[in-house]
Amino acid sequence: QVRLVESGGGLVQAGNSLRLSCAAPGRTLGTYPMAWFRQAPGNEREFVAKLAWDSTRATYGDSVKDRFVISRDKAKDTVYLQMNSLTVEDTAVYYCARGRTLYGVGSGEPTDYDSWGQGTQVTVSS
Repeated sequence: QVRLVESGGGLVQAGNSLRLSCAAPGRTLGTYPMAWFRQAPGNEREFVAKLAWDSTRATYGDSVKDRFVISRDKAKDTVYLQMNSLTVEDTAVYYCARGRTLYGVGSGEPTDYDSWGQGTQVTVSS
């Protein structure tokens, strides 16, 4: 397991964009799949996007498909979530997670991830 740190959250108006970042200070993300989840008050943690260990495959939750993009910069050892055309329904705490499986492709299940960040708040105003 590694400690993950997210950044980039904030308050934004509907229709605008934000980019979240996730890194493991002092450690490496390694050859594991990475994912983003989110949780709004009173809701369960929701799958947002995942990226295979080699960045060849990305999968998105239905509510963010065609608006969000997950990517990884190997040189910076950082994973990003580019969020476009934000709506008030995107308001949540966003969590970065690293998968359990070396060389894995990840999944949409939180239990398949064993390293999590503390979360970053994204608030979209109308």
